Amino acid sequence: MSDEDEEDAERAALNARLEKLNAALRKVDEEKAAEVAPRTERKGFTRAMRVGLNAFSEFVGAVLVSALIGWQADKWLGTAPWLLIVMLGLGVAAGFWNVYRVAKPKAPGEDEGT
Repeated sequence: MSDEDEEDAERAALNARLEKLNAALRKVDEEKAAEVAPRTERKGFTRAMRVGLNAFSEFVGAVLVSALIGWQADKWLGTAPWLLIVMLGLGVAAGFWNVYRVAKPKAPGEDEGT
C-alpha cells in the first residue's frame, strides 16, 4: 500500500468516527430539548398564573398606596377619617381599572408590552 492509500484510509476512518459522534451529539441534543420544552397545557397554566398574580398585585398596590396617602393626609390636615375613606374609594376604583387593563384580551396586532 502506498502512503496515499493509507492517508485515504485514515481519512475515511476519521470521517466515519466524526459522523458517528455527530449523530450521537444530535441524539443527546434532541433528548435535552424534549426534556426542557414545556408541555403545551403547562404553558397555558403558567400564563394564567402570571396574569392573575399581576392583576392581584396591581389591585393591592393601588388600594394600599391610596390608603396610605389618605391616612397621611388625614394626619396632616386633621380630617380623620374622611380623606382616608375618599382615597380608599379612589384606590379601589383604580385597582379595578388596573385589573381590567391587565386582564382584558389583547387585540391580534397589539404588543404585550403596552
